[in-house]
Amino acid sequence: MKKVLFILLAYLSIATTAQTADTTKSQWVPSFVTSLGLNQIAFSNWVKGGESSIAWTVMGNFHYDKISTTEWSFKNSIKAAYGRTKIGSGVYRTTDNDLYLENVASYNLGWAVSPFISNSIRTQLASGFDYNAAPEKEIANFFDPGYITQTIGFTYDKYQNVVTRLGLGFQEIITNKFTQYSDDPTTKNVVEKFRIETGIESVTDADIKLDDNIIYKSKLRLFSQFKSLDVWDVRWDNIIAAKITKYISVNFSFLLIYEKAQTLRTQIKEGLQVGFVYTVF
Repeated sequence: MKKVLFILLAYLSIATTAQTADTTKSQWVPSFVTSLGLNQIAFSNWVKGGESSIAWTVMGNFHYDKISTTEWSFKNSIKAAYGRTKIGSGVYRTTDNDLYLENVASYNLGWAVSPFISNSIRTQLASGFDYNAAPEKEIANFFDPGYITQTIGFTYDKYQNVVTRLGLGFQEIITNKFTQYSDDPTTKNVVEKFRIETGIESVTDADIKLDDNIIYKSKLRLFSQFKSLDVWDVRWDNIIAAKITKYISVNFSFLLIYEKAQTLRTQIKEGLQVGFVYTVF
């Protein structure tokens, strides 16, 4: 947990100290939304069968943006989710475990596209396990693996509610114990804990209001190394949020991931959650 707090504080410090120019012309706008989803069922002397269960998920979404039509614009975001579930007399199992941080700086030149630079970090908040193994096997931990990507290129934001960017990307993969994510299979006598990849990155963000109380948000990230442009890493994150009352909402999430270095199969995670939502600011 100390490592998580250190990374978050360092990330915010870099973002705020590097982005202080011309703050009098446009305003920094912070926002922080957190949610808690709970699911529980209990049995006592129940003759028709069934097992007690409890599940919970905590999510947080922080933004610190400065938008300008004549100069530099900055978008900083932190998205985190952690959830666990317990069935019957079994132990708690992790069901959600994700941390995503992103900085994007772009400059409006009055062109159809604007130049940008970005930095993103992807990792887990805590240990991840393969529960199909007997006994369960740890396969990931905080920053093991960790993915850091820097990109420079051009962004296009002329479509309403949709922003896309394309550029030259440098991706670092950092591991400690779980080197299967960073090891180069072509170097059989060496196990690499660090790998850098150079290629093309594309990121498209959509934020669409479907109804008065329904919002659809999507982020599609594509990355391909120059040495294998026929293979693309894909991360497509989607969420539909329907606000029922001021503090209660229904969320449907769908995450699709394809990374050949992890598995040849397409990874899919979906969830439907009713929970409490609170806008801190």
